[in-house]
Amino acid sequence: MTLDEIKAAVDAGQTVHWANIGYVVHKDRLGQYLITYVPNGSCIGLTDREGQRLNGKEAEFFIARSKDSAENPGSQS
Repeated sequence: MTLDEIKAAVDAGQTVHWANIGYVVHKDRLGQYLITYVPNGSCIGLTDREGQRLNGKEAEFFIARSKDSAENPGSQS
């Protein structure tokens, strides 16, 4: 996913993960996009300080599958 795709998905209320489901991308109340490691609450910015380069590879970001598609792998969401 590109930076713009990640931001759009988060803004649309979709759950975006990085690398595995333990990492969740979210937007804080200041409008900053962050990656949080859910088990311990540690977080880093989604991008470098200039806001241009992702802190991770584009291919490592993905949108969470819905419960329905997880239970019915043949269905498309």
